[in-house]
Amino acid sequence: MCLYIILSGAMEVHLIRHTPVNISKKICYGRLEVPLQNSFNHDMKRIKNQLLNKYDTVYSSPAKRCIALSEALNFGQIIEDKRLLELDFGDWEGLEWDEIDKNLLNHWMEDFVNIAPTNGESFNQMYLRISNFIEMLRNKEFNEVLIVSHSGVIRCFLAYLLKFPLENSFKIPVGFHEQYIFKIESDPLFDSIVKMK
Repeated sequence: MCLYIILSGAMEVHLIRHTPVNISKKICYGRLEVPLQNSFNHDMKRIKNQLLNKYDTVYSSPAKRCIALSEALNFGQIIEDKRLLELDFGDWEGLEWDEIDKNLLNHWMEDFVNIAPTNGESFNQMYLRISNFIEMLRNKEFNEVLIVSHSGVIRCFLAYLLKFPLENSFKIPVGFHEQYIFKIESDPLFDSIVKMK
């Protein structure tokens, strides 16, 4: 599936989520390094067929699952940026969801935007670092940019550009190896969606 978000402006950004991971859905993971599924090569080729022939620059989350895809796509030098990392679940990383203290988990779920997992970060904290990254991009003179990252990061991109409440972020499904294409204008006033499919 490819969702196109085309905004009027000069910089076209292709944002991709990494390929499927080989870990139980019962496990809480964000920063945790997890293995990729055996379908990686097939998935990578499918992704590459949907991309441009070249990019001015390639950014990637430092997570191994993102670096693996960035390197395999082979579009040149990769800039690793920690701002593109997934949400930090702190002490919950690697635990099964039902192993997490239910009071703490329910407290977080009631306000995940502002409440952080134990020794982790809140969704708003992640949103702020992604916002900072987007504004950095806005000041660059690139035409085409490729970014490989995570579902949480993609949701933050969409929330920032669409100006919708962070509470609604998880109403947007973000599948593995999905691609989001948009343009960033030098003046954010002119950022606007014209196509989604």
